[in-house]
Amino acid sequence: MVVEFGAEAVLDVGCGTGEFIARLVDMEVRALGVDPAAASLRVAESKLTPGSAELVIGTVSALAGDNALRNSFDMATMTANVAQVFLDDDEWLSTLRTIRRCLRSGGRLVFETRDPADQAWERWTKEATHRTVDLGDLGEVEEWIETTNVEGEFVTFVSPTIFHLDGERIDSTSTLRFRPNSVLEQTLSEAGFTEVEIHDLPYAPGRGWLFIAIAGS
Repeated sequence: MVVEFGAEAVLDVGCGTGEFIARLVDMEVRALGVDPAAASLRVAESKLTPGSAELVIGTVSALAGDNALRNSFDMATMTANVAQVFLDDDEWLSTLRTIRRCLRSGGRLVFETRDPADQAWERWTKEATHRTVDLGDLGEVEEWIETTNVEGEFVTFVSPTIFHLDGERIDSTSTLRFRPNSVLEQTLSEAGFTEVEIHDLPYAPGRGWLFIAIAGS
């Protein structure tokens, strides 16, 4: 879509370990990635030529006071689970408003989110998600995800990681919010996006949506 929409500057919110940022750089697109996890950004930096993209530690609110970023991007993206990690309504709306501020008039916000009706969390079991991968010098690493609690739109799950080389185990707990598409449309409108398209996720038809929202003038 970056090529399709002719985007020359992209803001990647929740860029994580930089997979998408690296692709943008390969396409010679000016990119800024923001993520609260310093460890993830260190991995992202290792994938990039120094100076090829800008990475910022923190949430997107860290960009709110930077006037140099106002109206400076053609596109903003939130890939994978990023749009669902904002659990609080005020935080979600504030994030959308900051993104709108960074976009040029007519710029696009593109993000994906799961359809609550699919109840993806019912498939998040150890039996269904367990895998072991070989990380070379780090040895084999075992991991899976498992739902631990469901309360309305909020789903909590654990993600254990076990390093076979030394037996170390790291347990990560996360919560995602599964908002209906009508609520997402409303908050996008409140944040200053004038047109919203909702598509089926190309790689997971029937399981999620791809939102494309156009920034108003």
